[in-house]
Amino acid sequence: MAPKKRSERKRKTETETERPDESGGGDASEHRIISKEKTEGKGEHKYIGAHVSIAGGLWKAVEASVEMKGRSFALFLGSQRSWKRPALDSAAAVKFQEACNSHGFQPNHILPHGSYLMNCGSPKQDVFEKSQAMLVDELSRCSALGLTQFNLHPGASRDSSTEECLDRIAQAINHAHQQVPAVTTVLENMSGQGSTVGGQFSELKGIIDQVRDQSRIGVCLDTCHAFAAGYDISLPGGVKSMLEEFDKVVGLQYLRAFHLNDSKGKLGCHLDRHEDIGRGQIGLNAFREIVNEPLLDNIPLILETPGRPGFEYAEQIELLYSLCED
Repeated sequence: MAPKKRSERKRKTETETERPDESGGGDASEHRIISKEKTEGKGEHKYIGAHVSIAGGLWKAVEASVEMKGRSFALFLGSQRSWKRPALDSAAAVKFQEACNSHGFQPNHILPHGSYLMNCGSPKQDVFEKSQAMLVDELSRCSALGLTQFNLHPGASRDSSTEECLDRIAQAINHAHQQVPAVTTVLENMSGQGSTVGGQFSELKGIIDQVRDQSRIGVCLDTCHAFAAGYDISLPGGVKSMLEEFDKVVGLQYLRAFHLNDSKGKLGCHLDRHEDIGRGQIGLNAFREIVNEPLLDNIPLILETPGRPGFEYAEQIELLYSLCED
């Protein structure tokens, strides 16, 4: 805040090894060994996967997803360490598309993630301009790869008001949409940490309302971020309640994906600290509700958990499918 080098995992807590109280949902370790009979044919309409590395080439993300038996995946489209990146290699793009076609990954089940350097809500003109240019570049890469949607953290207000921040984010999205056709921009809800926006559904709605082409804007709901922002999905029926609130404020027609992460922090802590499924404050029951919720059929459900040895992405994907009731 994925197989791949541990240093490239899409998370911000790689050096953290402590675990919070697991009483919220039980110890997921009891689910590590799951027979194939318990998972085969289950969750037919659920597309569970993980954020995977592109080390060695974009197509390696596809191979990693296949190896862990994921049915969807997320990836970065370039380096996270620099504003300026080499142009997309055309041969690599072709190889990526061939791999996706060969293994049956559809574009709507692939969710590229934006660079953490971007802050389209920044009041600093140089940062805003670089972020806007990077958004155009990211959407262009999606288009060249045959991908249809792109996920990003909305931004942070820094020394400006929330309203001004939302306005700038919408401005950057509208500009990028003018430059690149077809690709949908997917906003991620946030934990409310610091001056980040998007922790409350009303803030996401404030951006969406200003996007000119409403058919090209969506939302990815992150379970850890939602819980940390105060949406209690750990309660029985909590996932359904959150989705009802989202529908009331934003609209379910905008829901494009989910990030599946347990939370190190407690409800409303505003900390973006991901934990492995069933080992955090959210607990396993919420994820059982997610994988059995019909409203979440046919969209990517992406893991971004630490994935510690013995309970990495393959094991967590298998666990999640074992929770499916059909």
